[in-house]
Amino acid sequence: MTRIIVHAGFHKTGTTSLQDFIKANSRALAPYLTAYGKSDFRGAGAHARRYGQAPFALRRLAFRRSFARFLAALPSDGGTVLLSRETFAGCMPGHRDWRGRVVQRYSDTGPRLLGEVVRGLRRRFGPQARIDVLLTTRPFEPWLASVYGHLLRSIHLQEDLSAFRAQLPRCQPLADEAAVFARSLAPLGVEVHIADLADCADDPAGPAKAVLDLLDLPTDLRATLAPARRANRRQTPEIEEQFIAINRQNLTKSQKKSLKDALLASATAP
Repeated sequence: MTRIIVHAGFHKTGTTSLQDFIKANSRALAPYLTAYGKSDFRGAGAHARRYGQAPFALRRLAFRRSFARFLAALPSDGGTVLLSRETFAGCMPGHRDWRGRVVQRYSDTGPRLLGEVVRGLRRRFGPQARIDVLLTTRPFEPWLASVYGHLLRSIHLQEDLSAFRAQLPRCQPLADEAAVFARSLAPLGVEVHIADLADCADDPAGPAKAVLDLLDLPTDLRATLAPARRANRRQTPEIEEQFIAINRQNLTKSQKKSLKDALLASATAP
């Protein structure tokens, strides 16, 4: 029987660190887990993001077909499979949707999208397959600040953190979002696991502890795994102020990106 663990984020909850840890330890984990991360899904990940920003029926169908093509290439010989992709939970709050409005919550579109993931897995691996959904969370304020820093870097956000927060009156704690997902997925016969980053802070595996806890691993094996490394750290307040200034300039996207990349490179140079 095939078991599938779907790690669907949320964004900015140590997901990159989790994925990097699993990849770095893939050889040691191979007898227990086959993992697929961000770079493996290609079209399916992009279609998930597009549906999150514009939840039209045709975009949902495009995701369903793209995800089915990805699944068709997977082996059917049982074992445990990890699918880790943040966009499976929908669009990161703070982005703009198809109407130009600020996305407020994952749960506005994410449960439908993750439902497509579960149904696609059932079609591919059969009704007997065991499906677990893992959602990683963190406290609201540091999470929102991390989202803000990410958007400053990746899009042309011009507001300071206070003004950004004011644009998200319906945004809610990730634990509440996860509870909505759990209720939505309950009729599909999957178990939803919710792991807070704070519970992983002291573990050498970091956020990947949430995945390892779902596996039947020998205790001595866990002790030999290469420790997690932090990834995608938030910028300093000084750099964020400079990002705001860059985003407010009348420059092309590529020019803004080049300036930001140069700032980050100078900040990390020895």
